[in-house]
Amino acid sequence: MVEGTWANLTVWDPQKDLVVRVCVSNAVGCGPWSQPLVVSSHDHAGQHGPPHSRTSWVPVVLGVLTALVTAAALALILLRKRRKETRFGQAFDSVMAGGEPAVHFRAARSFNRERPERIEATLESLGISDELKDKLEDVLIPEQQFTLGRMLGKGEFGSVREAQLKQEDGSFVKVAVKMLKADIIASSDIEEFLREAACMKEFDHPHVAKLVGVSLRSRAKGRLPIPMVILPFMKHGDLHAFLLASRIGENPFILPLQTLIRFMVDIACGMEYLSSRNFIHRDLAARNCMLAEDMTVCVADFGLSRKIYSGDYYRQGCASKLPVKWLALESLADNLYTVHSDVWAFGVTMWEIMTRGQTPYAGIENAEIYNYLIGGNRLKQPPDCTEEVYELMYQCWSADPKQRPSFTCLRMEAGSLD
Repeated sequence: MVEGTWANLTVWDPQKDLVVRVCVSNAVGCGPWSQPLVVSSHDHAGQHGPPHSRTSWVPVVLGVLTALVTAAALALILLRKRRKETRFGQAFDSVMAGGEPAVHFRAARSFNRERPERIEATLESLGISDELKDKLEDVLIPEQQFTLGRMLGKGEFGSVREAQLKQEDGSFVKVAVKMLKADIIASSDIEEFLREAACMKEFDHPHVAKLVGVSLRSRAKGRLPIPMVILPFMKHGDLHAFLLASRIGENPFILPLQTLIRFMVDIACGMEYLSSRNFIHRDLAARNCMLAEDMTVCVADFGLSRKIYSGDYYRQGCASKLPVKWLALESLADNLYTVHSDVWAFGVTMWEIMTRGQTPYAGIENAEIYNYLIGGNRLKQPPDCTEEVYELMYQCWSADPKQRPSFTCLRMEAGSLD
């Protein structure tokens, strides 16, 4: 055996005796084995192994194990934190509040590169005229004073939602909140929308919708607030939907002639009041009349209304969407609007009432209406309509505006039919 030669025996169990035999080996082959040498575990207990012995790996193994345990602990902490996070921040400390489970919430500092800040929702931030701001200043209601509820209806430019408005005495009253769509808001849209509220502020009549107030919903910095017009809540909704439900709803019901005539009288009363205050509606129709719980009708939706400050008519200066099948001949031909054109629309509304919500001029396209009317044609008498009622509505469609009855006359004539 060459002096200084050694071998590291990694398979030896130190608790047992070791029997060792050696032999010389080269390219030719192996020589004879030596006599067995017995190394007892007792004799080896106090001896040290060679430089790369088994014990030299212990610090390395301990270091690796420590690193693994530390990494696992950090991963567990991060996982638990991630589960508690939400899109908007971190929830913590679940407790019971008033018998209901509650979770405290800490808002995240930022979801984008910049923290979204909210601008103060004031009339000054809307970009509307000073005249309109002055009119609305005393009817502005803080957003925190009411809670929005279910959707009552929506259209191309906005929606109407039910809401609970907190009164000064702490009680709540149900109202309807009309608002513009958030994605189409511009200063011009807001100005037009709030002019309706300014018109309604001046009204005080049982058959004309009354303004409750105006509110503003604040939004992220750089975006205009959403204006909201607050109106009285009408249990039965708009008159057209009610009439339609009576005829083809899930549970159809009969509306007596006296009830239908009462609807006409209520609308005539409201329009008489508006015309006496030099207002023209321009969009009178069953869809724009609201039905209260006591079955009284209120004229509403003054989005197209204008006050007459000079002269006795309003001429539309730019193209816009108009209710063609409710428009008078002069409105279709010359964009001319007077109280007489509102009377024409009242006649069409009477026809809607008597047909329980049918569409006027069914089968005739909007582009064909003018030629149809200029040829002397008018809406036909509904099957269940009396001669007296049809004669009254027919007078509203005179080609000569001055030959049409006034709203005072219509109120009195309709009242005599009841």
